[in-house]
Amino acid sequence: MEDGAVKRYHHGDLRAAILDTAEAILEQQGAAALTLRAAARAAGVSHAAPAHHFGDLRGLLSELAALGFERFVAHLSAAMAAAPEDRRFLALGLAYIDFARRWPGMFTLMFRSESLDEARPALVAAQQRASDLLAGGVSATRSGSGAEADDDADAIAAWSMVHGLAVLLLDRRLPPEAAAGPMIEAVLSRLAIG
Repeated sequence: MEDGAVKRYHHGDLRAAILDTAEAILEQQGAAALTLRAAARAAGVSHAAPAHHFGDLRGLLSELAALGFERFVAHLSAAMAAAPEDRRFLALGLAYIDFARRWPGMFTLMFRSESLDEARPALVAAQQRASDLLAGGVSATRSGSGAEADDDADAIAAWSMVHGLAVLLLDRRLPPEAAAGPMIEAVLSRLAIG
């Protein structure tokens, strides 16, 4: 891994190499193991290199979370686009859960505001795209009442329930049979908004 990261660095892609290695550390060892020094070491660069690109650990984590939100939007969008119109809301919820299960470290980081610089432009923009997608997914399933306040309340209610379910799954707080695919789909089906 270090040789590949060093090679990318010599091609001028140090920032991406550091983000790649930071994500690998996050997913394999957890957030506590992710430091600027650990990311630099894993990327095969000087200890000062990450600070040059991200400022501090909070900056690195914020940029990493921004990438996570971009991946999140792409993952959810693809699932919704592939689903029949009457199952898009369910597809959105299932993709949300799938994202959390595939990238648990990233998912947790994305929603840990105490670790992030919430004013960082890349993070603000990525969070807004995710918020717009989630709100749009709820609005598209409504029966056309045109009540914006209801759309907002429905979006927050649906997000709270799906996010809570994702966290319960990651924290292994549900019995094994409840964590299985058919049960998750059954739970999410109860969230239908219309």
